[in-house]
Amino acid sequence: MLYDLIEKLCALPGVSGCEDAVREAILQQIRQDCTCKVDALGNLLAFKKGARRPGKTILLSAHMDEVGLIVTSVEENGLLRFSTVGGIDKRTIVGRAVQIGKTPGVIGCKPVHMRTSEEKDKAVPLDGLYIDIGAKNREEALSLVSLGDRAVFISHYCEMGDGYLRGRALDDRIGCALLVELAKSPLPYDTWFAFTVQEETGCTGAITAAAQVCPEIGIAVETTTACDIPGVEEGRTVCKLQHGPVVSHMDRGTLYDMKLYARALEIAQARGIPCQTKEGVYGGNESRSVQVAGSGAQVLAVSVPCRYLHTPSCVAHRSDIGHTLALLQALVEELGA
Repeated sequence: MLYDLIEKLCALPGVSGCEDAVREAILQQIRQDCTCKVDALGNLLAFKKGARRPGKTILLSAHMDEVGLIVTSVEENGLLRFSTVGGIDKRTIVGRAVQIGKTPGVIGCKPVHMRTSEEKDKAVPLDGLYIDIGAKNREEALSLVSLGDRAVFISHYCEMGDGYLRGRALDDRIGCALLVELAKSPLPYDTWFAFTVQEETGCTGAITAAAQVCPEIGIAVETTTACDIPGVEEGRTVCKLQHGPVVSHMDRGTLYDMKLYARALEIAQARGIPCQTKEGVYGGNESRSVQVAGSGAQVLAVSVPCRYLHTPSCVAHRSDIGHTLALLQALVEELGA
């Protein structure tokens, strides 16, 4: 069920600002188990009645959006100019197949044999890239797409090796699937869930979601960069696959509540759940938005380690996803007391 849902959610388009399909799929999964509300921004807020009221209001959040592209203009020859939505390494997208609504395309640039020696040593700048949808001119292109349309990468989801998952938008459809699994399960305490919009472009959705719930404890369920690959020196790997969920003490957006951080590690150890600390101050997530919304909240980030984040082919491992679910279940039980 969990892994089927991850695959289903990864197949849906949901570039920031256009998360509707993802939200509808999640809503269909949890509407019988939770009291649900979609706010004006597009966040899906869900309240799950537990066996008891918690000592502190708990909110678990995961973002529905993914990185992608947005069409900004159309050339007279029918080629589309675009900007990135969220943090994308331009080196990873040349030649990639994309989908704009029902229209397929490919990201192109000047052929390598036409580039200067200096150009060959550098990533192609954004203004040197375009999307080719096979249109013969601007008029035909605009009959198929509109300015502001989002483009998603076409990437075949699959399992590979022993328990590895590969697919687009594992960040953060894994987190969404984990929250769905919790929301459909019996819980010891009343719990709030927020499936948020526009995390990749500034964590906007989490601000309004947290302001409505006013949690005292917020847990961002995320993925985070695993650099356990050749060429990265020990101590700079950030985290590793098959070492369990990642708990952060600080990133570029948030200083986490140290008591909550220590408590999470204690709970993991007591229950025999493999767990790791994020090694270094990198990246960020919507924890800061939850932390500062309303009267503020203690926040914690629990992340699944993931290689090749923000590319068309993210890689995660089943064992880390399963152990993250176990830790989240334990946190709801322990922190709700």
